[in-house]
Amino acid sequence: MRITIQSEPFDMGAESNAFATSAKGAGAIVTFTGITRDNAQGDLQVMEIEHYPGMTERALTDIAETAMQRWQLDDCLIIHRYGRLAPQDPIMMVATASRHRADAFAAAEYLMDYLKSRAPFWKKEIAKSGASWVAARDVDEAALKRW
Repeated sequence: MRITIQSEPFDMGAESNAFATSAKGAGAIVTFTGITRDNAQGDLQVMEIEHYPGMTERALTDIAETAMQRWQLDDCLIIHRYGRLAPQDPIMMVATASRHRADAFAAAEYLMDYLKSRAPFWKKEIAKSGASWVAARDVDEAALKRW
């Protein structure tokens, strides 16, 4: 299990390959990479992501440990960035490895849902039209109910 919180960009291909190489015995590997998307007006300049060091690592570790216990995972990976990100920059990545695909898919979805709604990151969109904090979305909260 690896949890990384970083400001630097990451290479999703290299991360996927390294994770797959280290997942001995796995029959399934699922990866997901979230990309910084433009805002509805199409004028996003950057997204600023803040977090509290220490608290964030603990929260992500708890989420990953829950996934490892709930599903039969051989390994999992969470990478999440902070700082200033431009549209189309990779913002986060999860990867899960399991002997069976159902566990790998379910655990990856669980990690994504909890990272989206419960991880202690605060996002501010800075656009040509002004700056605003990103509010929680009802659809993201609803996604947690299935877990």
